[in-house]
Amino acid sequence: MRVVVALLCAGLLSARAAEGQEHEPFNVAVPVPELSQIFSQLYGRNGLVVDSIASLANGVSHSGHFNSGFESEFGQFGTALTLQLVSLPLPPPSAGFTYQFDPALGVFTRSTTSFGPIFSERANTIGAGRVAIGFAYQRLSFDSIEGMDLDQVPAIFTHDSAELRGGREDVVSTVNTIKTSVSRSSAFLTFGVSNSLDISVAIPFIAADVEVRSEATIHRIGTQTPEIHFFRSLDDDIGDRRIFTAFGHASGPGDVTVRLKQTVARDEVQGVAVGVDLRLPTGDERNLLGTGGPGVQPFLAWSATFGALSPHANAGYQWNGTSQLGGSPGSGLSGDLPDVGVYSVGTVVAVHPRVTAAVDILGRYVVDSPRVRPTTFHALDGKTTFDSVTFTRSSFNELSGAAGVKVNVAGQLLLNANLLFQLNSTGLRDRVSPLIGIEYAF
Repeated sequence: MRVVVALLCAGLLSARAAEGQEHEPFNVAVPVPELSQIFSQLYGRNGLVVDSIASLANGVSHSGHFNSGFESEFGQFGTALTLQLVSLPLPPPSAGFTYQFDPALGVFTRSTTSFGPIFSERANTIGAGRVAIGFAYQRLSFDSIEGMDLDQVPAIFTHDSAELRGGREDVVSTVNTIKTSVSRSSAFLTFGVSNSLDISVAIPFIAADVEVRSEATIHRIGTQTPEIHFFRSLDDDIGDRRIFTAFGHASGPGDVTVRLKQTVARDEVQGVAVGVDLRLPTGDERNLLGTGGPGVQPFLAWSATFGALSPHANAGYQWNGTSQLGGSPGSGLSGDLPDVGVYSVGTVVAVHPRVTAAVDILGRYVVDSPRVRPTTFHALDGKTTFDSVTFTRSSFNELSGAAGVKVNVAGQLLLNANLLFQLNSTGLRDRVSPLIGIEYAF
């Protein structure tokens, strides 16, 4: 009787499997309360679990647990995303109108003819007692990571103790779509402490939407029938495919930055300034709104003026502290965030008394950072291969370009517009990021 029951159950399951294959795979969609855990919660609390019937005759069933580094290690996506946001260059409001005191006339006069760069600093300061305020809005929608399209990131999951064989050779392949939309609104204030020293504060507000969609497919490398490993839907159909979706939204203040800039050398043509950015961990790192750790970035700025052309160059190094994003947000353990070297070179052109054009090449050298790379997975049958990803740790260089204009619309009010675009494919990248902003000095 047990044999008969087993055969009947197997036939019923096979019929359901065949019927289930004709429909779209069942989609399991769950919201996540914290964006930093979107990958660890994508497949549920226990990870990717595949239904399995071990012995129909004895009425015993078990679930097969499939493992991959994708869930845990790709959680570093959150670290990469947050570092991108906090290390994006700030449009310094002091770059618009700068003044110097003329002792012969006893008044302040403009020290430059252009309105300065948008994403870089120049050596000139705003002038003693003067104030500049500004606002900038930037929209980012990341397209790729390490050159891989975020719409098609492959990952392979293998069975627990797959080396023991006995049907454990089956694998689950996944194709993952990662959609990220981030907006950053920043308010700026600059005050001229003296003729050569500025202090600035940047207060960002960040809104982030992240959705991860994973389409999983069971590949029968060591088994032949669907009753061994399968996905079950709500209506009790079984099949080889299932879609998992996790999504979340977060908004709030980001990490506040305080900037000090001191002009140390200046003549009629060029000048040099040194400065330091102090990043305060005011953003919620568990929702990718901030790093969760302090940061210090000393920098050097050089600029010159040759008629209508004003070249400039910046260099700095950002030391980052520890944060859960550098460790494990799920367990609450902290780790070191990667340090980042930053540099830029560019020029501005005073094309009209009220219009300045600006171009920049911007670089970020991320030191000893987690990275994801494409690889080929070889199944235990010795002949089947799948696209997948692997995880390493190394340093890399990101290059971006920026082009924009500043328009003096009235008085000392400036309107800024800029496009930031990628020049290489390393890291987490957005092909084109628009920025608009305003500056006012008094």
